[in-house]
Amino acid sequence: MEFNEVINKRRAGREFKEVVRMDSPIIKEIQVKSILSKSNLPVCEYSVNPYVGCTHACKYCYASFMKRFTNHPEPWGEFLDVKYWAKIKNPKKYEGKELFIGSVTDPYNPQEEIYRRTRSLLIELQGSGAKLSIATKSDLILRDLDLIKTFPNARVSWSINTLNEAFKSDMDKAVSIERRLAAMEAFHKAGVRTTCFISPIFPVISNVKEIIERTRKQCNLIWLENLNLRGSYKAVIMNYIKEKYPALLPLYQDIYNRGDRGYFEALDRELKEYASAIGLDYVTNDDSMKRPFNAPPVIVNYFYHSEIKKSPGKSCTKNTGMT
Repeated sequence: MEFNEVINKRRAGREFKEVVRMDSPIIKEIQVKSILSKSNLPVCEYSVNPYVGCTHACKYCYASFMKRFTNHPEPWGEFLDVKYWAKIKNPKKYEGKELFIGSVTDPYNPQEEIYRRTRSLLIELQGSGAKLSIATKSDLILRDLDLIKTFPNARVSWSINTLNEAFKSDMDKAVSIERRLAAMEAFHKAGVRTTCFISPIFPVISNVKEIIERTRKQCNLIWLENLNLRGSYKAVIMNYIKEKYPALLPLYQDIYNRGDRGYFEALDRELKEYASAIGLDYVTNDDSMKRPFNAPPVIVNYFYHSEIKKSPGKSCTKNTGMT
């Protein structure tokens, strides 16, 4: 069954509960008890993932570890489970709570246009007073701009680790960098707080200063995260560097095989000086600063963020955007 056939069946309002293929991804609809999960992440109190898997198929995606729990034999990026859940009984329970939508999926993957699970969730939570943070690599989120605007202090982040479309295409199947930038600008102009999530930073390949300069007028926060390599995708990335950037292979081996943090420590110092020179605040591991909407963005260094622990009894201090 082709992708357009699935769209047509959905739009025609007919029931559809079988496994389907869209090109290579395998799409399956599943029932879950709850869509909100209490989280130990330092980013939030609840994590919310309307899908299992992600068809953006980022080569460096840390969320690929989810396969250990879902028993999917397919490679990461080639499957997607669409979640259905019982209606949230008491949305007001989440008033003032920080909800991170998209910790191990992209809530606006291409299939969201058909299944609308993220939109359904937002409609259920509307008026609850929940604090939303949404992480995406998509401009499909523009569809829900008016809905997201109804949530006070909502924040949306876009992952952008290059302005080079060829490198981006080597790494993921998401929309172009230019489309992400345009979506970020539209949200910011609409009064929604936005984050440019420069992640993951590939040593030498990611031009962080260039990205900051390109986005600083259309975001409230610029978040930095280094490339972390572990699990099955470490070999994928190292082989890519060996093939496409052989001159960088010794540096990558020092960082990812020998644990040398010298490159990112030097980059931290360099970016701190750069931020000072262009008049932006630069902080480490804390984006809790309360700024007027039109204030210049704050640059937040979250290198080696996986080592950060959430303090008991405290809400998260850092923004979302971990895809």
